[in-house]
Amino acid sequence: MLILRHSQRGVSLIEVAIGLVVTAILLATALPNFSAWLQNSKIRTTAEAILNGLQMARAEAVRRNTLVRFQLTDAISASCAVNTTGTSWVISLDDPTGACNTAASDTVAPRIIQTRSGEEGSSNVVVAAGQSPITFNGTGRQPTSPAPANITIAVTNPTGGACATATATSGMRCLNVVVSTGGQVRMCDPAVVVTTDPRAC
Repeated sequence: MLILRHSQRGVSLIEVAIGLVVTAILLATALPNFSAWLQNSKIRTTAEAILNGLQMARAEAVRRNTLVRFQLTDAISASCAVNTTGTSWVISLDDPTGACNTAASDTVAPRIIQTRSGEEGSSNVVVAAGQSPITFNGTGRQPTSPAPANITIAVTNPTGGACATATATSGMRCLNVVVSTGGQVRMCDPAVVVTTDPRAC
């Protein structure tokens, strides 16, 4: 009886070294792109959170048929303050200054509906709003007093670099959240200048 034996062979040290070199080259080329992607995702996370908060405030105003406030704040704590550059936000019926950590309640001032801490996926992100608070009335619009105007909230990430523009397409994909006088809330890209493009501001 004839038994065939296959010779078993391992991986040589040279093959392991070549594999490590190829892996290192691939990582070196991918790492800068991954870093930029990570910084851009922080911008998008913050902008989407603000967009969702504004939409919720508007929906609550219509549902309750009363004024509902969306406020950017510096923190979600007992010492919070309304701030146009805050990355945290509070949706409430009253001014939440100094009481942002109050449990959600329809009877206890500031009658908070929902909060979001800026520490949730938003490190290094900078927010600049045209105003805070942003108020919606029972019809989902901005109230007529003071005179309503479009409100823009710019979300950037200076740590990741400069924002991309129409002429310089490399850089961070900074985003804006815009609230119209009619109460419509949308996210847009200030680097897109073609007015027929739905991403354009």
